[in-house]
Amino acid sequence: MLDETQARLCDENTTDFSDLKALTINCTLKRSPEGSHTDKLLGVVETILVRNNVALEQVRLVDHDIAPGVYPDMTDHGAEKDDWPEIWKKVQVADVLIIGTPIWLGEKSSVCQRLIERLYAHSGQRNEQGQYIFYGKTGGCIVTGNEDGIKHVGMGVLYSLQHVGYTIPPQADAGWIGEAGPGPSYGDEKEDGSGRVGFDNDFTRRNTTFMTWNLMHMARMLKDAGGIPAHGNSVDLWNKGHRFDAPNPEYR
Repeated sequence: MLDETQARLCDENTTDFSDLKALTINCTLKRSPEGSHTDKLLGVVETILVRNNVALEQVRLVDHDIAPGVYPDMTDHGAEKDDWPEIWKKVQVADVLIIGTPIWLGEKSSVCQRLIERLYAHSGQRNEQGQYIFYGKTGGCIVTGNEDGIKHVGMGVLYSLQHVGYTIPPQADAGWIGEAGPGPSYGDEKEDGSGRVGFDNDFTRRNTTFMTWNLMHMARMLKDAGGIPAHGNSVDLWNKGHRFDAPNPEYR
């Protein structure tokens, strides 16, 4: 899964990441056990994380019944079923969140958009310092497809993450799209049988590697610092007396 440079970086690492927790959420439209191109590129990220002793959880969101809405549990708002509260438990404890999404019609998948909406459902919750609940966590994204739009999709996903409180390190997105138009996607076997499409792409490997290490480094710094200092960003002080148990645009 890793090339020589990626493996060497893991072998030579001297930073202890063993107390960090990471969560990857694959927003493919394909249910398990069908193969996912996004899952293949996320696999590079996951291998680097595991090689550096980061505790890893993986979720393929489409395998779960995630109700639409912007509340923590949509069964309280008319939905018959909602698996999101169980997924939220994984999000809540993760120091690092990596969202993987394919590109459809130039945009992130509908599954990815639903994920972002459900993350926003918790944007009014606070940590022990009175900050928004996502403060002190770091996030990034992986994008795959065979049409243009990596930067566009990355821009939308990373904006959403930072808006709710995630810290976004440098070079926090990576992806692979190949040639524009119909054709093989990341990880498909090449026509000549010489390997897998995209696996030998230096640009994708480099950016994926940068993103993963930057996420680990940023998470390490945030954890060692006890998160982001609360001076000047405490909701408790700024909006004392208001309710923040649900997202409300008036207070965002």
